Amino acid sequence: MHIHILGICGTFMGGLAALAREAGHKVTGCDAGVYPPMSDQLRSLGVELIEGFGSEQLSLKPDMFVVGNVVSRAHLSDGSPKFPLMEAILDAGLPYTSGPQWLSEHVLQGRHVVAIAGTHGKTTTTAMTSWILQSAGLKPGFLVGGVPLNFGVSAQLGQGQAFVIEADEYDTAFFDKRSKFVHYRPKTAVLNNLEFDHADIFDDLSAIERQFHHLVRTVPSSGRIVVNGLEESLARVLHLGCWSEVRSFGSAVSDFEARGDASNFDVIHHGQHAGHVSWSLTGTHNQLNALAAIAAAQHLGVDTHLAARSLGQFENVKRRMEIRGTVHTASGNITVYDDFAHHPTAIRTTVDGLKRTLNANERILAVFEPRSNTMKLGTMKSQLPWSLEQADLAFCHSAGLDWDAHEALRPMGARALVANDLTSLVDQIMLHARGGDHILCMSNGGFGHVHTKLLQALQLKAA
Repeated sequence: MHIHILGICGTFMGGLAALAREAGHKVTGCDAGVYPPMSDQLRSLGVELIEGFGSEQLSLKPDMFVVGNVVSRAHLSDGSPKFPLMEAILDAGLPYTSGPQWLSEHVLQGRHVVAIAGTHGKTTTTAMTSWILQSAGLKPGFLVGGVPLNFGVSAQLGQGQAFVIEADEYDTAFFDKRSKFVHYRPKTAVLNNLEFDHADIFDDLSAIERQFHHLVRTVPSSGRIVVNGLEESLARVLHLGCWSEVRSFGSAVSDFEARGDASNFDVIHHGQHAGHVSWSLTGTHNQLNALAAIAAAQHLGVDTHLAARSLGQFENVKRRMEIRGTVHTASGNITVYDDFAHHPTAIRTTVDGLKRTLNANERILAVFEPRSNTMKLGTMKSQLPWSLEQADLAFCHSAGLDWDAHEALRPMGARALVANDLTSLVDQIMLHARGGDHILCMSNGGFGHVHTKLLQALQLKAA
């Protein structure tokens, strides 16, 4: 069939497009400000990308319009629709569906679905699990909300029975307000962690817990739920009812534990040594992600020793502590990183993980933009000083915020600076950057190519 995808450059919809293309369907799509990394991946696959949501795209006459959750019935200040194409589809009575629904019906049907859910670590853990299964020869399909460096693509159909999917709790579409993950019907479900997020659609943590329990309800009795034993919120979810085998990780008394440093640790299963992980990743969060992935893979018959060993070759995901470049200066190297962290807990975890790898004389310059809907609303602004505690200096890009970033960061004193535009932000960083610094850029968007701008400015300064 020919499908036309609205909002194709999001990581989920871009991955869906790649799967549909691999399955032999004709795929076209549109988005506002067509952007990488998905735009690059899709163009390399031969997918035609159209800028904007104009109603003239009806002339493509696809068999199905697949609608991303970026699309709404909103109107602009002049009264015109924000998404004219969607209005035209509705007026003409043409067939449309959501991304998760299309995926469920055309890709996941009949597969052993491994769904990786959680506020943090979904993308990395999905990539880890996929890599373990690949290393074990199971040839899995997968859809990751990023580009795993081991595979070079965000999604593939795979030739085996297993399909690993990043299971997002955000809503499905403007016409289906259930969480995406209720469409996936997994046989193996990972509940990695659970905090309050998505303040634009959820009132409180209990509302998200209810959605997680909807996911639990879809796991069969022959299935497995892998749960983080450190999370009280997940304990409450399972207390609402559970009909599947449960395996825990993380806590002192768990089915799967880790002993040792986060970069070099033993895996303990039911008190017995079950493997060893030695890799380049840092942070306790990645250690927990590894335990979750190993426990999930075990449900598909993968030996824990093999699973742990394969993680030694795991290369992470683009935009997860990805080094974008290093500039050599007279006083030492300055390294620029790109990371997807945007929730305060994720920011703190990322900064802390980097801090643990550095020498005492090396500094972290944390550069971030509160871009997610939750952060834009200011729901978690009071947590920012806590999240940036381990950073030597913090630089906030405050454009588009309805709250005062200066005030929110006041507890950090002179360690925090705020800029309303990218040029000023880069200028501030250039004033403070010196040899031995690690500039950590964090955003869930493109951040105006700030990484490239910083590297260019640093090279000019070093010349």
